[in-house]
Amino acid sequence: MKPSHLDRLDRLDTSTVSDALDFLKLPGATVGLRPLWNCPKIVGRASTVQLGPKVGDVPTVHLISPVIAAIETDERVLVISGGIDGVSCWGDILANAAKVKRVRGTVIDGFSRDIEANEEIAYPVYGRGVTMVSARNRVVQLASGTPIQVAGVQVREDDYVIADRCGTVFVSSDHIDEVLDLAERIAHRQEGMVRAVCSGRSVEDVMHDREFAAINAGAAK
Repeated sequence: MKPSHLDRLDRLDTSTVSDALDFLKLPGATVGLRPLWNCPKIVGRASTVQLGPKVGDVPTVHLISPVIAAIETDERVLVISGGIDGVSCWGDILANAAKVKRVRGTVIDGFSRDIEANEEIAYPVYGRGVTMVSARNRVVQLASGTPIQVAGVQVREDDYVIADRCGTVFVSSDHIDEVLDLAERIAHRQEGMVRAVCSGRSVEDVMHDREFAAINAGAAK
């Protein structure tokens, strides 16, 4: 059976996918969105959520909860934008609800609290930092399923997400095939470069720009 896009992406890492995006002159790599506990890599399809400051005193449905409630597949990654510095966009109750719905993880361009509780249930959460300050009466959900800006990258519903200890990368669903094809060539070539260095070949020669140019040209030998 032909592997799915998600299966192929899961065999890669963020550095390799970032290199492929560089070669293709595509955006997607972010800076500063890292694991907030020692959580595993996550790979999935984006469910986007736009947050913003609360205006007025009218009670509202808690942010992100409608998105989690509507999820029906096991390939989703919650991607959240629009938080306020020092204010949490994520916590233990949302994490438990997401775990029940088989969400693969959460990426926040913002802050999370209850990190120990996320770790206890093995729920991956990536973001810019941790805090104890609640979102209640401070931050609300403005939209979901719409394009959002995440650490300077536009992310759309159903775009591809890969996050590991080096950070978080988004791949547009419009470009997933060419990015995966090139990333797999890069991974293959870099494995060969590691073997060459370990066998005694000069690292100056192995890491010369021409070696990377060969990857971009489609050479996989």
